[in-house]
Amino acid sequence: MSSAEALPECVPDADLSALNTFRLPARASILLRIRSEDELLRLIAVGHLKGRPHFVLGGGSNLVLAGDFDGIVLKVEIDGRRLVTEGEAGWLVEAGAGEAWHDFVRWTVAQGWPGLENLSLIPGTVGAAPIQNIGAYGVEMADRFAGLDAVDLETGERRVFSAEDCRFGYRDSVFKHEAGRWLVTRVRFLLPRAWAPDVRYGEVGAELAARGIELPTALQVSDAVIAIRRRKLPDPAEIGNAGSFFKNPLVDAGLAGQLRAAHPALPQYPQADGRVKLAAGWLIEHAGWKGRDLGAVGCYERQALVLVNRGGARGEDVCRMAGRICDDVRARFGVALEPEPVFIGGNPR
Repeated sequence: MSSAEALPECVPDADLSALNTFRLPARASILLRIRSEDELLRLIAVGHLKGRPHFVLGGGSNLVLAGDFDGIVLKVEIDGRRLVTEGEAGWLVEAGAGEAWHDFVRWTVAQGWPGLENLSLIPGTVGAAPIQNIGAYGVEMADRFAGLDAVDLETGERRVFSAEDCRFGYRDSVFKHEAGRWLVTRVRFLLPRAWAPDVRYGEVGAELAARGIELPTALQVSDAVIAIRRRKLPDPAEIGNAGSFFKNPLVDAGLAGQLRAAHPALPQYPQADGRVKLAAGWLIEHAGWKGRDLGAVGCYERQALVLVNRGGARGEDVCRMAGRICDDVRARFGVALEPEPVFIGGNPR
């Protein structure tokens, strides 16, 4: 078989414990390392995926492995980053889906192409970013998105997705509703020439002020965001976690008003559609969970949105903890929390 026809590297009975940032133990029947689109297309053409359960794995940072997986794991390792075009509007850049997101962000900033700096230090890969529509400190990935390439894992169809095709929402996209169908191979972003720093979030402004910076560059905003995240969030290399575990819930204006009257300190953010976004971390903390452990899983003492592996945790332990938190927040505030991570082999209830 020529190199052009090569199939992905195959690892049978694969240990996934080092491939998820929560460090949860699990195994997969087969792990395939996807390093190019050609490898993927060949795999589909020979029928290796037909009739077999599979899931796509990026950096494993938004994943809860609740048990072993009797199927095929497609580990996306497509690399590369480049400037596609430069024009009056800005810089169109592209990255392979297997590139580390933070490394890509810092590369764009170092090149003098601003726009992604508020999304610094978010774990995961470039290919996972549009699936989750990641966001932080007033910026969502969708704000800079310019298109992506993906492959239909059933038919082998290659398709270019626009922002409209992706149907982006709050931590949401079409890919979450068609799980297992598409594998993202490359993503493009338009980084604006007419740029101004987004420091609407008080923490970012305060960090810059503490550094004596009044008119920050994109690099300085990135450095500030990195400092804030390092103070608040545990490093997955030191403490197993999946980042922010719960979405900030969206509620109708009526419930938001009731909660405002009962809990004036609860942060609320009105949305364009009339709903109100609530701070999930505040709800969890005031339901009594911040810094509290349940077996080997803990609610991080510096940020209630984060669940951590205290050592030896299993997927079912994470599910039990998440379920208890959801139950207590609903009982105290009448608000339903929704986890952010993808669950393989179980769910938080």
